[in-house]
Amino acid sequence: MAASSQASLLLQKQLKDLMKNPVDGFSAGLVDDNNIFEWSVTIMGPPDTLYDGGYFNALMSFPSNYPNSPPSVRFTSEMWHPNVYPDGRVCISILHPPGDDPNGYELASERWMPVHTVESIVLSIISMLSSPNDESPANVEAAKEWRDERDAFKKKVRHVVRRSQEML
Repeated sequence: MAASSQASLLLQKQLKDLMKNPVDGFSAGLVDDNNIFEWSVTIMGPPDTLYDGGYFNALMSFPSNYPNSPPSVRFTSEMWHPNVYPDGRVCISILHPPGDDPNGYELASERWMPVHTVESIVLSIISMLSSPNDESPANVEAAKEWRDERDAFKKKVRHVVRRSQEML
């Protein structure tokens, strides 16, 4: 229970900091005021990228032992990206459990560390949107299209951006 209350206090502080000092590129808040462990995030498509002009909603779910373990992040908006599973889950190194990668793809220093905050996580996701990593994709079809059929990939992303704008 102590870990849960420590996580709760830390998340309350991060929420308060974000409310006081908003960060360009995203907004974040609680899904339900009674649950500090479930956040709703809206990410604005980064300027000068294929996602520019889009508004993408996601859920961040924090474990009770945060910050010792990473949250999970899942887009609830439609998303087409090599590093986003078809079900919307985001796959970036800093959201992988701490320590050595059992598959040997990532260094321990690239994986989750307790110093990460909501802000650093979302900024990493924004960076992911700007620079897809097709080396170890979560969405193999999107990665293949990114590599081999760039025009088709761009067309799908434009569709996703338009859909996100319609949802406003």
